[in-house]
Amino acid sequence: MTEEQPPAAPSDVAAPAGRRKAKPQRRHTVAKVIVSMILTLGMVSALGTIWLYRDLTDNMTVEDLTDQLGDRPDKAVDDGPQEPLNILVMGSDDRDGAGNNIDGLTGGGQRSDTTLLFHLSGDRSHAYGVSIPRDSLVTRPDCIAEDGSVIPGKENAMWNDAFALGGPACTIHQFEELTDVLVDHYVVVDFAGFKDMVDAIDGVPVCVPEDIDDPKHGIFIEAGTRDLSGDDALNYVRARYTLGDGSDIGRVKRQQAFVAAMANKVVSGGVLARPDRLIGFLQAATKSLTVDPGLSNPLKISKVGLGFQDIGLSNIRFITVPWAYDTREEFRGRVVWTDAAATVWKRVRDDEQISRRLDSGAINAATVPGAGGSGSGSGDGDGGDSTSPSPSDDPDTAARDEAQREALESAGLCV
Repeated sequence: MTEEQPPAAPSDVAAPAGRRKAKPQRRHTVAKVIVSMILTLGMVSALGTIWLYRDLTDNMTVEDLTDQLGDRPDKAVDDGPQEPLNILVMGSDDRDGAGNNIDGLTGGGQRSDTTLLFHLSGDRSHAYGVSIPRDSLVTRPDCIAEDGSVIPGKENAMWNDAFALGGPACTIHQFEELTDVLVDHYVVVDFAGFKDMVDAIDGVPVCVPEDIDDPKHGIFIEAGTRDLSGDDALNYVRARYTLGDGSDIGRVKRQQAFVAAMANKVVSGGVLARPDRLIGFLQAATKSLTVDPGLSNPLKISKVGLGFQDIGLSNIRFITVPWAYDTREEFRGRVVWTDAAATVWKRVRDDEQISRRLDSGAINAATVPGAGGSGSGSGDGDGGDSTSPSPSDDPDTAARDEAQREALESAGLCV
């Protein structure tokens, strides 16, 4: 049996006919959910039912963007025990999708939210999620639209313009041009699907240090530590202006913490041992996915997911590409990548671990800042690598810990 084939159906059970979408409607994302989705889908083959396999496969939308990507980077490293993988996760509020236009905006279309490059090492010893702020100013290259027309590039363009103008294909092309990192797979998840995934596991633990009160966007979440689900979970990951320093950078870090806590609960919180929760999670996840042909069914995704089994939650780390605020008056509030960003992308391209200096503010899936016990370390492969800083007599370590505390506080996270 090849990995693409479903398990054989028993002779007395009629397998439902597969369905193929002739022209699937494009569905877009809130992103940052890929880690928990991959970890969980890695268990799907153990469920062993033809019904579940076909139901989950039919849920997904598959789009081959190859013709829109043009010349692409070479695979720089392929000499480990397995192939290193780069998975680009894109996020947006697709205003046309049911349940997605949460801000009530008019005019239709898609609005980019977040982009994350997820790197799984060839030796399967570590994984990184590198977030790219949507407010990053970059040189956007020309890209090919779905109808074959050319979308002109632009200097000093916002990162998220590529997605708004040309969807995931233009974002992938932009990423590859600016980083020289080949994207092996892409995944897109929409807002409504994100909420359903959180609800399927009975919420995700978070710590909110102060009330989030944003009447303009209909958001109110009381301070405290508890599980968030439903609209509260959705509001938390999109809140910006009344929490922490109000920056998009802070929102990115809160999203990182939320997905880290979500992955921890899926792996360590009994979800995998509860068929009802697991199936509900898988149903919600696949209904919200748009993927490339390389991830076109649960068995293909589970092959990627199995690579996470021996990593340990503390070695699944989330960082933000090194950045600084633009000093030009006309670009106030926007950010630019620093020289250190090139080092991060080179480490990813060469399949090398990112140094502590570059990931000192990382959040890992074993110990989520102030998440009320989700960081117990259960399920962690090496006993845990605490994200929350602890006192140290070493001046360099103490300085790094203090910088991390300040970063967490400015993002509106508990420390």
